[in-house]
Amino acid sequence: MKETRNDFDPKAYNPEFKWSFLAPKFWTTWLGILFSIPFSFLPIALHRKLASYAAKKISAKTRGQAQRARVNLSYCYPDMPSSKREQIISKMLTTAGTYLMRFPLLTLRSRNWLDRNTVVNGIEHFTKLKEAEQNVIFLVPHTWSVDVFAMLLASKGYPMCTMVKSQKNQLSEWAMSKQRKHYGGRLYERSGGIKPFIKAINDGYTGYFLPDQDHGPDKSVFVDFCATTKATLPVMGFLAKATKSKVVPLWTEFNAETGKFEIDVYPALENFPTTSPEGDALAMNKFIEQCCEDKPEQYMWNLKLLATREDKSNLYAN
Repeated sequence: MKETRNDFDPKAYNPEFKWSFLAPKFWTTWLGILFSIPFSFLPIALHRKLASYAAKKISAKTRGQAQRARVNLSYCYPDMPSSKREQIISKMLTTAGTYLMRFPLLTLRSRNWLDRNTVVNGIEHFTKLKEAEQNVIFLVPHTWSVDVFAMLLASKGYPMCTMVKSQKNQLSEWAMSKQRKHYGGRLYERSGGIKPFIKAINDGYTGYFLPDQDHGPDKSVFVDFCATTKATLPVMGFLAKATKSKVVPLWTEFNAETGKFEIDVYPALENFPTTSPEGDALAMNKFIEQCCEDKPEQYMWNLKLLATREDKSNLYAN
């Protein structure tokens, strides 16, 4: 599916290049970008070796990403031996490091390269719905290769839209948005509200929504996630109703051995939306929980997934 269309939306998030990006405070960022371009073409075996070395260094620290992952896993899988949790953290960091070192290739290589290096299982669960002119919102958990499937679909001509949270570094944000929209599509900043995103879906765009981060007590409901409870956005049901969409869950993986992206597209959630926001949030969490059982190293356990607690405790204080 390919078509010519105008993806511009004045309400979308469209960061532009600024001459101020050439100021000295951005020179470190420019050096990082310029170094990463040739570095990304090196053999994946080298990337993986360097990522494994970095993973050992990070895992040895009692603060930062490894410690956040340690806290999350201990609450989600309290009966799991600590040695197994440490293995997951090591594999997660190695997967992340290898992926990030090859990250520029998503922009530097062609759409044919992206197609050849992506394995998609269950694509029919999406295409049949679109052929029936059914609106679709993808439910996308935070895995390391989370943007890849949206880019692949956009490269094949499907109009895609998603919501993002802008970074503090404006140059990095501009570069990231350029990559995400490399093949077209629309980005909407979360602070701008959800209405433009809803309108885009009603106009025929396919939504790509990542609702599994902790957004605080005011926007969340507390429902089960693995062996604990998690402050969870209950918005998927609302979006489905507002856009008359089917919610199609998917799971994206990056194979650190082969460098390929592996996508599993699942059938649309049945009986969704449920009868309550809590039911909607629980259905989403159950899907993520099931996927994490098989490939836990793909999930971003380093995020502050459990930052908001019902007892107001701070799990990440130390």
